Amino acid sequence: MPTTSGGVGLRTEPASAPASAGRRVRLSECVAVEPPFSDWAAEVAKHFDVGLRALIVRTLLHLPRVASGRQGTIGNRQVRAALETAAHQLRDDERRTAGLVPQDSFELRDLKFAAIRPEAANTVLAARHYLRSARAGSLCFALLDPRAGLPVSIGTVSPLQWRRVAVHLRGRFGIAQENIMDVSRVYSCDTAPPNAISYLLARMRDEIRRSHPRVELLTTAVDTNLGFTGASYRAANWQQWITVGPRPYLYHNKQYVSPRQLRSQFGTAALPELQKRCPDDTFEQSRVRLADSLIFCLRMRGKTEALAPESRRRLLR
Repeated sequence: MPTTSGGVGLRTEPASAPASAGRRVRLSECVAVEPPFSDWAAEVAKHFDVGLRALIVRTLLHLPRVASGRQGTIGNRQVRAALETAAHQLRDDERRTAGLVPQDSFELRDLKFAAIRPEAANTVLAARHYLRSARAGSLCFALLDPRAGLPVSIGTVSPLQWRRVAVHLRGRFGIAQENIMDVSRVYSCDTAPPNAISYLLARMRDEIRRSHPRVELLTTAVDTNLGFTGASYRAANWQQWITVGPRPYLYHNKQYVSPRQLRSQFGTAALPELQKRCPDDTFEQSRVRLADSLIFCLRMRGKTEALAPESRRRLLR
């Protein structure tokens, strides 16, 4: 369920001087996009000619693999290596799909909202979304550019499969799991205009309310470990209702992989069993404690009520 974006603040000034090779930085400093991490990221993005924001998010996904200790510290060389590895991959992904998203900028009012074929959405998401995967069986929507009809922003909606969240929503709000859908992926290209995601979310709500009248609620998970705050959801009148305790990130051959992907490919997400089945591969999990995920909700009809922080339930994995 972790998917979505909002509110990553970035510095774009180049570093004034090389950092000491022996220094270590905290993972929390990287998540907050503070110097020196912000300086290194800007430098690497410029060198590889890739999007800065996309580079930062991809790097943050992989830094927990090498962070250590109670403070989650990482060596400077490890951070730089992670940035460069992510930049190589991102550059290849962007070049491979350059013709699938618009290169020009457009005003928000000129973009067309439409449902799109899953295969069209999935090709873009598999290369350009930070998780590099799409959720099977999703409804797919996009804001399309007015010239070539290419997607500027993409959103996908899937049946809610997170049982702990579903049980809580039924018990507290009386909403059955079969009447809840989850925004499972959101992506905007670098040329997307301001507020594109919040506008896309609003249009998706209207369309699902029309085409799926039994749906009562939309949910999504915001992973704060990647610098996301949920700003785009708040702008579209979503409300945070739940927090969920963290689970370790998983990695296959040093690349992030979700439990869902592991179960799909290998039949299990248990690391000891995976290592036994594939002795030539490397399976790891992050060792540093991660932050909670935020669950945002949107009622399909009427106003979505705001919950005070003290009344938001914290669920365990």
